[in-house]
Amino acid sequence: PVFLDGGVRRGTDVFKALALGAAGIFVGRPVVFSLAVDGEAGIRKMLQMLRDEFELTMALSGCRSLSEITRNHIQTEWDA
Repeated sequence: PVFLDGGVRRGTDVFKALALGAAGIFVGRPVVFSLAVDGEAGIRKMLQMLRDEFELTMALSGCRSLSEITRNHIQTEWDA
């Protein structure tokens, strides 16, 4: 399995990682920043924002479940 560690700031990042075959995504730096700003409540808000962005990205891509996210949903530089 492939896991993405680092660089995740938005729900679109999670979507792209899953589309490229990641089995899991680690969210480190946003958690630390959120904890520093507002403690546990900050982390909860950050995770909710990340989830909302991810769900919106799924909806706009026409994906109703995680299994529907495929490589065909993204275009990279090497696709040209």
